[in-house]
Amino acid sequence: MSGLRERKKERTRRAISEAAIALFLEHGFDPVSVADVAAAAEVSKPTLFSYFSTKEDLVVHRFADHQDQAAAVVRGRAAGETVLAALHRDFLDGLARRDPITGLNDDPRVLAFSDLVYSTPSLKARGAEYLARAEQSLARALHEAPDLAPPRLLTAPLLAAQVTATQRVLAEHNWHRIRDDGRTADELRFEAATNADRAFELLTAGYEGAAGHPGPTGPTDTAG
Repeated sequence: MSGLRERKKERTRRAISEAAIALFLEHGFDPVSVADVAAAAEVSKPTLFSYFSTKEDLVVHRFADHQDQAAAVVRGRAAGETVLAALHRDFLDGLARRDPITGLNDDPRVLAFSDLVYSTPSLKARGAEYLARAEQSLARALHEAPDLAPPRLLTAPLLAAQVTATQRVLAEHNWHRIRDDGRTADELRFEAATNADRAFELLTAGYEGAAGHPGPTGPTDTAG
């Protein structure tokens, strides 16, 4: 019974979000009120806010699906696979699947959704909050990794910030190449993978170089 209730709640949540996004794409984000969304989804405003805490979350809640993805990759990697090799592999897998989070997706609906987010300041700001949470989640997973280079308390958040920024830049570059340059996802597949390879090579060179050369002698934090 509880499983049935959860599925019903998820269907309601999805219906509200889809109604909201359809309205926002047609009329713009700011002109559409929460009351408009509730009416279109045939729910009350209190019901809407029981599923989404802010108007912005009606759109960017989709980012939450990826919030712990990088952390899960680090925790679930095969024995002997480095954290950066695992994250690199996962990004390439996302490109192969045309995962919208990689920017390599030319479906008109995905492009319209991305345009909505990037062109609306409040949505960009809310999306940045989800990105920050993803970075923090990855930092926690890295801190737990037994092969993380010391000093652990500094290396984990630094590496998480670098990986998160790298993935964001790669995704935005892919998106601009499709939207602004008129390229298709299939045409960009090799270029996107090559760019990802280069980006993770740079990350790996910096990380392994720093791990091999800890710097001047002095107090360091190697706590777990």
